Amino acid sequence: MCDKLNVVGGEMKTILVTGGAGYIGSHTVVDLLENNYNVVIIDNFSNSKPKVLENIKKITNKDFKFYEGDVQDKELLEKIFTENKIDGVVHFAALKAVGESVEKPLEYYHNNLFSTITLLEVMKKYNSKNFVFSSSATVYGVPKTLPLKEDAPLSVSNPYGATKLMIEDILKDLYASDNCWNIVILRYFNPVGCHSSHLIGEDPNGIPNNLMPYIVKVATGKLEQLSIFGDDYDTVDGTGVRDYIHVTDLANGHVKALDRLFGGYGLTICNLGTGKGVSVLEMVKTFEQVNNVKVNYKITARRKGDVASCYASCDYAKKVLNWSAEKDLTDMCRDSYLFEVNNQD
Repeated sequence: MCDKLNVVGGEMKTILVTGGAGYIGSHTVVDLLENNYNVVIIDNFSNSKPKVLENIKKITNKDFKFYEGDVQDKELLEKIFTENKIDGVVHFAALKAVGESVEKPLEYYHNNLFSTITLLEVMKKYNSKNFVFSSSATVYGVPKTLPLKEDAPLSVSNPYGATKLMIEDILKDLYASDNCWNIVILRYFNPVGCHSSHLIGEDPNGIPNNLMPYIVKVATGKLEQLSIFGDDYDTVDGTGVRDYIHVTDLANGHVKALDRLFGGYGLTICNLGTGKGVSVLEMVKTFEQVNNVKVNYKITARRKGDVASCYASCDYAKKVLNWSAEKDLTDMCRDSYLFEVNNQD
């Protein structure tokens, strides 16, 4: 038997956020703090910067605990769970570039799978069984029908997606073995944009792997040219179509997911997107119009592991999480550009 209700009347709950200094993680930490959660962050800064932590404090005027290190470090996780009463975990920490995963499959399998298993083992030991997992639309592989619903067939076309699908299977098996767990799997589509303060945003180390930060770097002269991988897909203009979601909408989805966790609903799987497909060229042209800038680009060969079109049905998230995206492509393009302009190093 287990107590499915994890709420102690009125008490502020403590959430461990792995990868909390990263792009989506940092925005979620802001939303959690503003919703009166206590927050503990673990991050190794592999794709983030320490200044993000100070900027979170500036935005929220609230403090949090921070541990620098890797989620694969079981000893460090034990320390975190010993020093804090962790009521729930939001797990972002992972390697996350589709193209890179094709080039470095072993690194992706080792990092993403081992870190998650280590984390779940420690959670089980300390009887902390509320878990939000950062999954991905890549688990749908090449879509058979669009928009994608949560019950669509699952398959993968790259090692990054394979790690996400394997972890989803691990979580399903874990819940089947012990229904004391409350688990929300969030399959997100393509996050872009930044917080309205423009103090935190997508600021990857090195050359960006994702479309929007690359567009921004080209628009501001930091990179010479954007490569668009393929213009011969069966889409509106031949370029890849994706469902882009504003990162603050995405962050709010995690807060809503925690609401569901603490209601004791067991295992839930939801898409988080806008439900609208946007092509790469549409994104580039909207970015140019909104910000009155020019983005130099060239068409190159298709990239291994990419699919033609991928966009979500978000009806289920609206039903069970009471969540839906509010910001549009104009907001995404404007905020992404302003973040870069306001954070020139």
